[in-house]
Amino acid sequence: MTKNPIFFRQSNIILVVIFIILNIQTVMSMSPNLQLLTDPFLQLPNENSVKVVWFTEYAGSQHIVSYGKDLNQKVLANTTLLSRTQEDENSRVGNQIKDGQIYQKLTRRNIWRHEAEVTGLTPGIRVPYQVASVGENGEVVKSNVFSLTPKPLPGTSLKILLTSDHQIKPMTAANLQKVKETVGKVDAVFFAGDLANIPDRASEWFDDNNGGAFFPCLQGRASYTLEKNHQKTIYTGGDLIQYAPMFTAIGNHEVMGRFAPDTNLSLQFGDTPFPRYIAEEIYTKNSLKINPDNNPEIRANWLKDNSFNTDTYNEIFSLPNNSNYYAVTFGDIRLVVLYITNIWRSPFVTPSTKGKYSEREIDFNNPNAWGYGQFIFEPIKKGSTQYNWLEKELNSNEFKQAKYKIVMFHHPPHTLGENAIPAYTDPVQIIEYNSNKTIKSIRYEYPKKDDYIIRDVLPLLETAKVQLVYYGHSHLWNRFISPSGMHFLESSNVGNSYGAYLGDKKRHIPINNQENYQENYQENYAAIDNPNGLSAIVPNIAPLLDENGKPLPYISSNDITVFSIFDTGKATISSYYFDTRKTESEVVKFDEFKLK
Repeated sequence: MTKNPIFFRQSNIILVVIFIILNIQTVMSMSPNLQLLTDPFLQLPNENSVKVVWFTEYAGSQHIVSYGKDLNQKVLANTTLLSRTQEDENSRVGNQIKDGQIYQKLTRRNIWRHEAEVTGLTPGIRVPYQVASVGENGEVVKSNVFSLTPKPLPGTSLKILLTSDHQIKPMTAANLQKVKETVGKVDAVFFAGDLANIPDRASEWFDDNNGGAFFPCLQGRASYTLEKNHQKTIYTGGDLIQYAPMFTAIGNHEVMGRFAPDTNLSLQFGDTPFPRYIAEEIYTKNSLKINPDNNPEIRANWLKDNSFNTDTYNEIFSLPNNSNYYAVTFGDIRLVVLYITNIWRSPFVTPSTKGKYSEREIDFNNPNAWGYGQFIFEPIKKGSTQYNWLEKELNSNEFKQAKYKIVMFHHPPHTLGENAIPAYTDPVQIIEYNSNKTIKSIRYEYPKKDDYIIRDVLPLLETAKVQLVYYGHSHLWNRFISPSGMHFLESSNVGNSYGAYLGDKKRHIPINNQENYQENYQENYAAIDNPNGLSAIVPNIAPLLDENGKPLPYISSNDITVFSIFDTGKATISSYYFDTRKTESEVVKFDEFKLK
């Protein structure tokens, strides 16, 4: 039988094709369906450059920013692995919709950060850009095309979003969607702290399955279902930070406590933080065992792991001078960002509460379990390193020559909110003993006269002619103005509120134990109003009304979400609200004031 050469050539071709297909299928089955974990966002704009940052769940072989008219200019990104991102039994990620479904314990989650600096830019001119990540097997994943520009020149009219306290709260996606619908693209975001809820829980930044994680909300990629009046609405947030740089301050929700691989993230965050000086005392007693070679890096890491840290926050964002407090010039603005926040602890005084004002009875003989009250993370009192830096900054030419002088931090100097008390000062520990020398009580006092913000910081800001102090923390909107004309704005009712305290509504003060506190108890722990003297200003356009039709000097709501916009061209700060119970309703501008 004669063999047909044409038949064999065709058969060989078919076999080769089948072999290629099988190999492609094998490669595809071995490689995950790669995607970007976030869209790119912008950081640290300079006179002719800006940094582009994005995240993936794979190291990849190459990460690139393409930019320019035809995207024909390219720059490679530097890649780093986040060191502390994890998931645990309380995460809401992937298929885990209830506690412990997938993760029964702390589980490391590897996330890679990519950062490239785009240079050669011209202020005021927007340039298209796109990021691409290449997997280990050559798969390429690209973002959409966005645009970027370097730091604006003085005299440029800008619109700045003032926001804070997102914390994956229910109305955050709706809030940011309304920002985009009302204002369009903003030129920058000033964020006064509390970005996520628990900073080491990766899904809260990237992909919480409720649909309201930090980056998706600020990039228009959220999918949060909000149900009001039996009607469900899906909100997507706004694509803001792909086009505009974000400047952030540290809030208490950026700070993790003592590192413990067998303790879930919620407890590490809220229950375990120690003051640094306590960790230093323990280290000194055990230094020969902990660090026999006296290695300074080992010492620094041990102190951080045994007190508190902001590592995840520091690794996610590009901070000026790699510092937790900094100053930048942006157009006509000199923005000074301070690290003013403390640990949040329960206001209740009971035998079983580790709180602001007392320790639990069960812990009296175990200092390792004490909370040490509502202690401050970074000193700001007169003479501290941060205070001295601030004093120098306020005397700098960059600050003095700026048209707008703005200071941003997290903790409120003036507020109607819960966090007005106790005073922002170091807790004074008082231990009382029984006649048999056993501990009777451990309590903490916070003398109002020693409030570091009011006593030390604000006089500096007044003297330097700061026009606006912007902050958050109490989850409400209220504003104040000092006799000299310095404005104070708290615009943090983004996703929920814990109340405003006027009239019959009283704060949680240490009422159960007030006989043990100082004689000037009422002064130190104000149950109502702003304890620091200034009266809240009623919104001047469309204030909300109380049940008697009287205008309210605040917005504190779990249905109405608020955002504020600084228009530098008009020198105005305008505040808007949106009632999520009325999905067809308009966004309402309810207040506006001018900076001198």
